[in-house]
Amino acid sequence: MAIVELKKILLTNGEELAYREREGGEDVVLLVHGNMTSSVHWDVVIENLAPEYKVYAIDLRGFGGSSYRRPILAIKDFAKDLQLFVDALHLQDFALVGWSLGGTVCQQFCADYPGYCNRLFLLASGSSRGYGCYPLGEDGLPDVANRYQTFEAVKEDDKTKIVQTAYDTLNYDFLRQMWDMVIYVDNKPAPEKYQTYLEDMTTQRNLAECYHALNIFNLSAVHNGLVDGEDKIKDIQIPVLIAWGENDMVVTRQMTEELIADFGDRAIHHELKGCGHSPQIDDLDQLLGVMERFLSKQEVR
Repeated sequence: MAIVELKKILLTNGEELAYREREGGEDVVLLVHGNMTSSVHWDVVIENLAPEYKVYAIDLRGFGGSSYRRPILAIKDFAKDLQLFVDALHLQDFALVGWSLGGTVCQQFCADYPGYCNRLFLLASGSSRGYGCYPLGEDGLPDVANRYQTFEAVKEDDKTKIVQTAYDTLNYDFLRQMWDMVIYVDNKPAPEKYQTYLEDMTTQRNLAECYHALNIFNLSAVHNGLVDGEDKIKDIQIPVLIAWGENDMVVTRQMTEELIADFGDRAIHHELKGCGHSPQIDDLDQLLGVMERFLSKQEVR
């Protein structure tokens, strides 16, 4: 099945967001993608989620087919775009599913704009305390004692420059090697689908800005080593499910434990067996089973 056609809508802030819409029943599910991706990377979920759900999947500002007229400065900017998007389409009482970076955007949205969302599914989500950006030490591992303090430092980081250069030169071989090392460690997309994903990655125009926004993000009640927490997780008063792959090499177990601790008994959590950072590819049936049980208000086992 081909992925659903891309549509576009102009927001009141001047940005144009691209999105995909799949017909279904009355229950609306809105998918928010991660860094280095777009709605394209939700294709297998869009195609296979139970037909009783009407599905939307957006391209965040600066990704995929969306515009990037004003740089984003924080996760709040993405969340505001999301609020303008759902207002433009008159969407209410919907479930949000956020993957990786998208998980932080959905946390911010639900905290800042209560009353829109009825359920929040966080998939391999960034921590409620952010995703730290560090230089590499002499051992080749992140030097967690020297977290970057400014956007300029993040932009000049070697890792940022390497990925940005791959984008600029359409170096799909490098991007494939990187994803094979840290994301598609076990299962990989079909070759044609993988190439589509790789080409889509190079549409991102805000790589350094996203790294910085994640670095300063903190909705918790504690200091994260860089900034004080906004103490806004407590404002999310809807059912929440935190799901992560047991073999995730991008979002660490510590980050997931922070998320679980900050939500406390207001969220349930589920470890996806045999999955890494992309359960969509590693075990789609397992992921859909957990998603659909949560969305339909059944017990998640």
